[in-house]
Amino acid sequence: MTRFGYGAMQLAGPHVFGPPRDRPGAVEVLRTAVALGINHIDTSDYYGPHVTNEIIREALHPYPQDLHLVTKVGARRDEQGGWPQARTPDELRAQVHDNLRRLGLDTLDVVNLRMGGLQEAEPGSIAEAFGALAELREQGLIRHLGLSTVNAEQIAEAQAIAPVVCVQNFYNLANRGDDQLIDDLAAQGIAYVPYFPLGGFSPLQSDTLTEVADRLGATRMAVALAWLLQRSPNILLIPGTSNVAHLRENIAGAALALDGAAVKQLDALA
Repeated sequence: MTRFGYGAMQLAGPHVFGPPRDRPGAVEVLRTAVALGINHIDTSDYYGPHVTNEIIREALHPYPQDLHLVTKVGARRDEQGGWPQARTPDELRAQVHDNLRRLGLDTLDVVNLRMGGLQEAEPGSIAEAFGALAELREQGLIRHLGLSTVNAEQIAEAQAIAPVVCVQNFYNLANRGDDQLIDDLAAQGIAYVPYFPLGGFSPLQSDTLTEVADRLGATRMAVALAWLLQRSPNILLIPGTSNVAHLRENIAGAALALDGAAVKQLDALA
């Protein structure tokens, strides 16, 4: 799996609800991503809902043999566009089957259990929910299991039930609450996938980030992504976009090497 992937959330309509304004454009973004070497696409059937999975299938099925589709369960969309939790065993089983059906697969490569919260994990046991997914893994419907929006205690609880291959949490240049967790997961060979690696944080507008980007002849987005890739070898990226030009700009971050001075400047942003 390439360290630089693609997050499909933005392929749905505004606020990740309903169809996209430009469906052919969304299909083009996916096909371009794969053509440029990306083989890791992050999705969920509750994006839209159903929209991103249907577009992925339209654009890429039959899938390249080396393509990894990583999906999430644990939430649903209501009629107002909200994101209520859906983590009972029955709800999780239904979501897994929804993902299988709309993606046109017999087995899901990776399924992440999304817990509550956005920037921080909600405390509490995840044993029942993760156990339900572990049963589906034993049945052959899922190859690997991951977690999203969780803390170290919840990860350990899940690992006592079944192997965890990845953790997807909120982390970027300005929000580094998971620094120790990233290092601990790296020691265990577990991937860490930061969501919102580009959005929702002010340093993209910072003078320091602009200065580093200008000196390296790169965009601020590319620098922010390059910093994440150099932060730890177990970090995988899934920046999203609905625009081919932005996709190419994001991918440029994967090839950008930050020198020691740049890393030191960026480290000081937190």
